[in-house]
Amino acid sequence: MQQIMVVAGPTASGKTNFAVCLAKKYGGEVVSADSIQIYQELNIASAKPTKEEMGDIPHHMLDMVSPFDRFSVADYVAKAKTAIDGILSHNALPIVAGGTGLYISSLVDNIEFLDSACDMGVREALLLRVETEGIMPLYEELKKIDPKAAMNIHPNNAKRVVRALEIFETTGMTLTEQNERSRQNPSPYEPFMIALCPPRELLYERIDQRVDQMVNMGLLEESKRLKDMGLSREMQSMQGIGYKEVFDYLEGKVTLDDCIANIKKATRHYAKRQLTWFRRDERYHWVNPMDEQAIESVLEEFTWERP
Repeated sequence: MQQIMVVAGPTASGKTNFAVCLAKKYGGEVVSADSIQIYQELNIASAKPTKEEMGDIPHHMLDMVSPFDRFSVADYVAKAKTAIDGILSHNALPIVAGGTGLYISSLVDNIEFLDSACDMGVREALLLRVETEGIMPLYEELKKIDPKAAMNIHPNNAKRVVRALEIFETTGMTLTEQNERSRQNPSPYEPFMIALCPPRELLYERIDQRVDQMVNMGLLEESKRLKDMGLSREMQSMQGIGYKEVFDYLEGKVTLDDCIANIKKATRHYAKRQLTWFRRDERYHWVNPMDEQAIESVLEEFTWERP
């Protein structure tokens, strides 16, 4: 089994700094687990770490693909495994850090994805139904077909609802059945998993401060540049919180104050969903990143045995 460390938590909880500190302590390198930071050009709204924030620690899985391209969970798992193998090859500790729970769980549990479960005709028909009927009728169908998967998918997440229905219509297997089958191969990893959870009031305060900082750093200008490049809100890379809201402002649909308020509200809701996701996994050691004594106590349980 290959030892890895995982640092997860909601947005603005301090994952980057925490992972860098651990990398310095144990001689590690960071593998990002963020579904927006993998895109080139998307720097501010994604909260992509700066060189100063990286602290001379090598970071992997950043700026991997063009914002015009699609990037799947299967793509992430394959590339992250390659990065981890490279880190272990020179006796360093891989530290997987990020807030995209699906990336993390798929990686540490060695989920295998069925490439055959893809039919563009079925997908386009489902997407057309979303346009004409809205997402709720499809979500209600998913609840009947695969209630377990529906519990883990937000009703407004049309992409994942459509994908789950596409898998069922294409293969006859539910998403839950596929996931259970894909877990039959044991994971090569022995993960030590930490989840950061600041007090809620502090977390919300940090979220508001981060959004204000993003605006001051040039979020509006970055979003306009991306829009001028030909990127649209429908593209996968533009699903990150911040870009769609700024697009509304650039298109004259909302005022700047409302735009900023909408980003803060959406980010708080996202943080709640992240916490819900991570709390379902009992392997996580939960710590308040402000509580040094609690952090030291958790780390006493971790022993890094260099390969």
